[in-house]
Amino acid sequence: MRYELLEHTADVMVRCTGATLDVCFANAAYALSDQTVDPSAVERKEMKEFSVTGADDETRLYNFLSEVLFIEEAEVFAFADFEVSIDGDTVTARGWGEPLDLSRHHPKTEVKAITYHMMHVDPSVPELTVVFDV
Repeated sequence: MRYELLEHTADVMVRCTGATLDVCFANAAYALSDQTVDPSAVERKEMKEFSVTGADDETRLYNFLSEVLFIEEAEVFAFADFEVSIDGDTVTARGWGEPLDLSRHHPKTEVKAITYHMMHVDPSVPELTVVFDV
């Protein structure tokens, strides 16, 4: 399981686990994409590569997911899968997908922003929790 939905009153909260923190970040990006479209309907036609930085795990997660959301909105792009590498303060990611096609990608909810509210990253487990503002 890439992520699980947690109960939240107004927004979408997810918990992501994985063998490494890199996998947790990739699963969080998948969870974000899964809120907006059906990733299983998205083909891996194009790759988007990007990097973000942050002074701590929470800031890196926030910046990373905000960049994923920005690419989805600004480039009208749907993601199917992610690969993430964390090295010091830098998160480097590759995401595969294709331009958004409303007739095939089954739009779901609009995610307005990533929030710091209840955000938690625990590299020792590893797992993370994040809330998407919908």
